[in-house]
Amino acid sequence: MRVLCKTILIGLLLASPVAAQPAIFVVRHAERADAASSGAAMMAADPELSQAGRARAEALAVLLEDANITAIFTTEFKRTQQTAAPLAKEAGIQSTMIRARDQATLVEALKTATGNVLVVGHSNTVPSIIKDLGVSTPVTLRDDEYDNLFIVIPAPALGERSESKGARLLRLHFR
Repeated sequence: MRVLCKTILIGLLLASPVAAQPAIFVVRHAERADAASSGAAMMAADPELSQAGRARAEALAVLLEDANITAIFTTEFKRTQQTAAPLAKEAGIQSTMIRARDQATLVEALKTATGNVLVVGHSNTVPSIIKDLGVSTPVTLRDDEYDNLFIVIPAPALGERSESKGARLLRLHFR
């Protein structure tokens, strides 16, 4: 079932009229080891992934192994880097770290990307990254949501023919 779903997803992306455009895959980091903590103490820490988080990171790598990811962006926090690590290893590419507070640099890098890209962010950065990529539909994430996979198809460059003027968004869930 998992392989069939992955095949269908990749097939839909490649068969779409925007196949020549890169896809930007955006996820929140997987479950953190201190997820039961609360408040400022949780936000101040830089925890590793939990066992469930490591399993989700592996599932993400399996899901995206045929997506031709050419670049991966993470933040300076272990949880984003560990979420991206299985796919980076599988794809044979090194993740690029951009500080979580430097979202403008990240968005600029994404806008100039030439291939399919993965971004691993945080519950408070994923919605604004998607918005800054030109998606008009608001996105929200709860603190306990780790299974969202957002696929952003950027708006075509000026002069390219398109029926849609804005970026397109597809929201999926993976387990």
